[in-house]
Amino acid sequence: MADGQWLTFVALILPFAGAAAAPFLTRALGHNAAWVLALVPVFLFVHFAGFLGAIAAGDAVGGGYSWIDSLDVDFSWYLDGLSLTFALLISGIGTLIVLYSGGYLKGHRQQGRFFSFILMFMGAMQGLVVADSFLMLFVFWELTSIASFLLIGFDHGREAARRAALQALIVTGAGGLSLLAGLLVIRNATGANSLSALLQVGDGLREAPLYLAALLLVLGGAFTKSAQFPFHFWLPNAMEAPTPVSAYLHSATMVKAGVYLLMRLNPVMGETALWETVLPVFGGTTLIVGTLLAVRQTDLKLMLAYTTVASLGLLVMLTGFGSEVAVEAAVLYLIAHSMFKGALFMVAGAVDHETGTRDLTKLGGLRRAMPITFAAALLAAMSMGGLPPFFGFLAKEEIYAGIGTGGSWSLFFTAVSLIGNALMFAIGFAVGLRPFTGETVETPRHAHEGPVLLWLGPVVLAAAGLLAALFSGFSHYFLSSPMASAVTGRPVEIAISVVPHIGLPLLLSAVTIVLGIGAYLTLDPARHAMARLLAAIGWGPDRGFDQFVRGTIRLSVFVTRIVQNGRLDIYMTATFIALALSLLVPMIRFGELPSWPVFVPLRFYEWTVLVIALIGLAAVVYARDRLTAIVSLGIQGFAVALLFMLLGAPDLSFTQFMVETLSVVILALVMTRLRLSPADHRPLGQRTLDVSVAALCGTALGLLLLRVSQLPFDLALSDFFAENARVIAHGRNIVNVIIVDFRGLDTLGEIAVVMIAGLAILALVRIQAGKPAAKPAGRD
Repeated sequence: MADGQWLTFVALILPFAGAAAAPFLTRALGHNAAWVLALVPVFLFVHFAGFLGAIAAGDAVGGGYSWIDSLDVDFSWYLDGLSLTFALLISGIGTLIVLYSGGYLKGHRQQGRFFSFILMFMGAMQGLVVADSFLMLFVFWELTSIASFLLIGFDHGREAARRAALQALIVTGAGGLSLLAGLLVIRNATGANSLSALLQVGDGLREAPLYLAALLLVLGGAFTKSAQFPFHFWLPNAMEAPTPVSAYLHSATMVKAGVYLLMRLNPVMGETALWETVLPVFGGTTLIVGTLLAVRQTDLKLMLAYTTVASLGLLVMLTGFGSEVAVEAAVLYLIAHSMFKGALFMVAGAVDHETGTRDLTKLGGLRRAMPITFAAALLAAMSMGGLPPFFGFLAKEEIYAGIGTGGSWSLFFTAVSLIGNALMFAIGFAVGLRPFTGETVETPRHAHEGPVLLWLGPVVLAAAGLLAALFSGFSHYFLSSPMASAVTGRPVEIAISVVPHIGLPLLLSAVTIVLGIGAYLTLDPARHAMARLLAAIGWGPDRGFDQFVRGTIRLSVFVTRIVQNGRLDIYMTATFIALALSLLVPMIRFGELPSWPVFVPLRFYEWTVLVIALIGLAAVVYARDRLTAIVSLGIQGFAVALLFMLLGAPDLSFTQFMVETLSVVILALVMTRLRLSPADHRPLGQRTLDVSVAALCGTALGLLLLRVSQLPFDLALSDFFAENARVIAHGRNIVNVIIVDFRGLDTLGEIAVVMIAGLAILALVRIQAGKPAAKPAGRD
C-alpha cells in the first residue's frame, strides 16, 4: 500500500485501538480522558477532510490490499461523495459525542467501558461507509449491531435495557443475514465482489433474472437497520441507552446505515418500477407512523426517537422516488438531520442531567437557568422546522421541489411529506422551545447550566446547521453535490440557497410552517387523542416481537423434546442413518455408483489377514459380554495395521497398532469402572434395526471407497508434499511432516478434542462410580 493508503488503513483501525486504551485512560484521567480520546475522531475527520478537494473534482479514491487471494477477498475501501460525507459526519459528530460523554457520565464507575464501546461503535460505522469489498461491508455491518447491543444494554442491571439491547440485536442481526444473502445473489448475478466493481455494471443487475431476489434481500437488511415500518419498534426502545448513545445513534451512525446502503445501490438497482414503488410506499408509511407516535410521547428522548423514525422514512421515500431533485433533497435532508438531531438529543440529555427529568409536562422556564443550552436548542429546532436561514430550510425546499412533479402519485406523496414535516416542526419546537419557556417549573434537581462538555456539542452542531446554509455554495461544492452525484450515478450540481425562490416549494414550505404551528399549539389534546387511538388498537409490532420470541421459545422446547430426548442410542441411530443417506442418495441420484470391481488374486498372507479380520468380526457379533466385544473389536484395527505394513507403509502401520492398542485398553478400563449390565439385553426388533443401519452405513462407505478408487488419481498434492517436506518443514518422513507441520493446527485441534472427550469420560466415570448399583433392566 502507498503512504496515503496506509493512513486510511490506520484511520480505520484507530477507533478500535482507542477502544482498547479507553478503560486505562479513564482510570488514570477520569472523565477528562474524553479530551484525549476525542483525538481519535479528530484524526479521522482531518484525514478524510483531506480528500474533499479530489472528491469535489469528481474523482473517487480507493485502496486496500488482498486479504484472501484464493477466495478473491480484499480488505479494500472506496471513497466518493457519498462515503466521504458519511465519514466526515461520523468522525465530526463522533468527536462531539466523545466529549459530551465525558461530561454526561462524569463519575460513573463504568465510564471507561462506555468510552470503549462508543469508539468501537464509531470504528464499525466508519468501516461500513468506506468499505468496498462485500465481505468488508458485511463484517462492519454486523459489527455495528454488536456494538449497539453493548451500548443499548450498557445499564444491564435494568430489565428494560437488556430487552431493548436484545431486541435491537435480533432485528438488525436478522437483517444483516438478509443483506449477506443479497450480496451473494448480487455477486452471482453480476460477478462483482466489491461496490466499486458493482457500480461499473450499468444495467447488468437491473436486467438480471435474480434482480427481484437481490432487491428483496437487500431491502430486508436496509429496512431493519434503518427502522422502516414494520421494523421501526426497536429504535425507540433503544432509548434505554445513555443519551450520548442516542445522540450518536440517531444523528450519524447505525440508523442511517440502511439509508446509506440504499443510496449506494441506487445507481445499479434504482430506476425500476419495483424500486420506485416499494421505497416510497414503505418510506412514506414510516414517515406518518413515526410522526404520529412522536405526538403521543412526553419523554423528550422518545419524541426525538420517533421523529428519527419518521426522518428515516422520509429519506427512504426520497431515495426511491425516481427524481434527481428528490435525491438532492434526500442528500440535503440527511446532512441537516445529522446536525439538528444530534444537537437536540444532546440538549435533551443536558436537560435531564441538570434537572433530573426529561418529561415535557414537568419542565418549563429553563431559559434563565440554562441560557446556552436554550440557544442551541432553539437554533436546532428552527433547522428541524425548516425555517430560514438554516440548512433544514434548504432541505425542505428541495423536498417539495423533488416530489411536486405532478400526477396523482406525486400529489399523494406531497401530502404525506406535508403532514410529516408539519408534525416534525411541532415536535422539534416542543423539544427545543417548550422546556425553556413559560413559567418556571420545580424540577427534581436544581436547574443550572451544565459544564462545557455538555453544551459544547449542541452549540457546535446548531451553529453548523446555520453556517452550512449561509455558506451554501461551499457546502454544496464539497459535500452536497458530490454526494448527490454518487447517489444518482451521474454528475449533479446543487445550487439552492437561503434566498427563497417564489414557487410551489416555497408555498408548500409556508403551509408546512402554518400547519406545524397549529400542531404545536394543539399538541396536548393531540397527545391525548393519539393515546386513546393506540389504546383502542391495542396490538403493535413491539408486542408482536414479544409474541414472536415467546413462540420461538415454545417451538424450540417442543422440537428439543422430540430431537434431544436424552437417549444416546436414538442420537447414534439417527446420525448413522443420515450418514448413509448422505452418501447413497447423491451417488444414486447423479449416477455415481461404482462399476463392478475387478477381483485380483490375493496372496496367501493377504488371505490370512482377511481371515483374521473376519474372525474378529464374528467375535464382536457373538460376544456375550461387552469386555469381550471391545477386545475383539481391536482385531479389526490390527488387521488393517498388518495390511499397511504388507503394502509398504510401516509408519502408518505402527500408528494404527498404537491407536488400536490404546483404544482397547482405555475402553476396557472405562467399562470396568462403569456399572453396566455385562450382557446385551436389546430386544430382537432393536437388534434388527441396528444391524440394518450398520449394514447400510457399511454399504455406503464401501461404495464410496470403490468409487473413489476408480477415479483417476491426482498426484498434485502428493508431489507438493514430497517436494516441500524437506525444504519447508525440514523433515524426511512425509507423513509425520504433514501431521505436525502442514496440518499442525488440525492436529492440535484433534488433540484438544481428545482431551475434552477424556475429561468428559472422567466426569461420567466419577458420577457413575458414586451411584449405588442398580438392577439391570431393559436397554442401557
